[in-house]
Amino acid sequence: MKELFAYVISLGAAVMMPIIFTILGACIGIRFTRALKSGLLVGVGFVGLGVVTALLTSSLGPALKGMTELYRLNLPYFDLGWPAAAAVAYSTAVGAFIIPVCLGINLLMLISGTTRTVNIDLWNYWHFAFLGAIVFFATGSLAWAFYAAIVLYVITLCMADFTAKGFQSYYKDMEGISIPQPFCQSFTPFAVAVGWALDRIPGFSRLDIDAEGMKRKFGLLGEPLFLGLLIGCAIGAMRCDSLKAVADSAPQILKLGVTVGAVMELIPRITGLFIEGLKPICDKMQSFLSKGFARPSTSNSQPATRNSQHFYIGMSPALVIGHPTTLVVSILLIPVILFLSVLLPGNKFLPLASLAGMFYLFPCVLPITKGNVPKTFVVGLVALVCGLFFVTNLTPAFTKAIAAANCDGIAVPDGFEGGAALDFASAFWCWVVFHLTVTFKWLGAILAGLLAIAMCIINRNRNTKTK
Repeated sequence: MKELFAYVISLGAAVMMPIIFTILGACIGIRFTRALKSGLLVGVGFVGLGVVTALLTSSLGPALKGMTELYRLNLPYFDLGWPAAAAVAYSTAVGAFIIPVCLGINLLMLISGTTRTVNIDLWNYWHFAFLGAIVFFATGSLAWAFYAAIVLYVITLCMADFTAKGFQSYYKDMEGISIPQPFCQSFTPFAVAVGWALDRIPGFSRLDIDAEGMKRKFGLLGEPLFLGLLIGCAIGAMRCDSLKAVADSAPQILKLGVTVGAVMELIPRITGLFIEGLKPICDKMQSFLSKGFARPSTSNSQPATRNSQHFYIGMSPALVIGHPTTLVVSILLIPVILFLSVLLPGNKFLPLASLAGMFYLFPCVLPITKGNVPKTFVVGLVALVCGLFFVTNLTPAFTKAIAAANCDGIAVPDGFEGGAALDFASAFWCWVVFHLTVTFKWLGAILAGLLAIAMCIINRNRNTKTK
């Protein structure tokens, strides 16, 4: 099983997801050629997104490394990035069985009415396997590992339902879609709590500026493309120790600025491919599920329930990371969180490789902040500051998992005490379930289970009231 999943991981999302969506589309009645085209468009989207984020990482990498050396921003925990976390997650017994186990849990929750989300974002199941992996290596118990992964999965499906209506009303062309990815859903509590606090600060409501408002108020300066250019140039200049060095490095600085601006412009265009590819599958899937789960009416005069919007199709947050507010706030946060990571007492983790994944923090935040740029920035800042401490706290378990999993090419470099990744170790729900299961043992595990059950009951009651 380990070899099988190593092979699947080597395919990557760009190959794995088109195969899954093509088979899924054909199985639910879409003509094979149309299903194949939809699957390939999803694959093209993943390829494009991979190329653009790799471009961002490779371009920012030297500049950020220069900044860390110039300002002595070195910290003892090395940022391995999300690919390392995914590889470790799927290199364990939990990872080998996580997909069939989670699909079974999803089916049971659909039958019991405790969720409306059908999670077909199979690639991102590694998030649940990751939690199971670090719990396994922390406790030595496979049973506890699966328990933690299942609890996290149940919580995530409930959160996907809780946020679905807001998500669909805020983003265009997202009718019937939810986001069952635990990393994204971990920032929903921050958005609610921080947003509530900001609304009670006198005068803060006057800063209600969304991405379109920025364009109207600041003109060219409010465009994500131009902001990317400015921020890229600023990061490039910050690696220089004198004005003469800035002048000498002007070509490299300008190139970095244009590259970051290009990423800001290209990501929205690429995410459009996901929507184009997934829409036929989502529409057909909703109709298919509504027929399969149609409930008999209590009245003889009424037919069985066949509401096409009764179910949500769980999709990757890659669908919406091209939103202008997400792009602007993500790029603004990169230099800020870099310097804060050094200043925060107790933090040992310096985010570098994970910074390209900053976009995935906001898909479920924007519907709550209504795209307000200042509010979204503060939410992101608070969430990332807390996330740094979560990563620092979980790094010993992550490092132990890296050594035990023995994945080729994944190791903590010499001179560092441990390795981790902002995605997924900074996620609130991951941190909570880990400590309830590992630190508080039986009592915590019971509390975690009760939390999941309570969320299921609340969700079932909501679903019953809103047919």
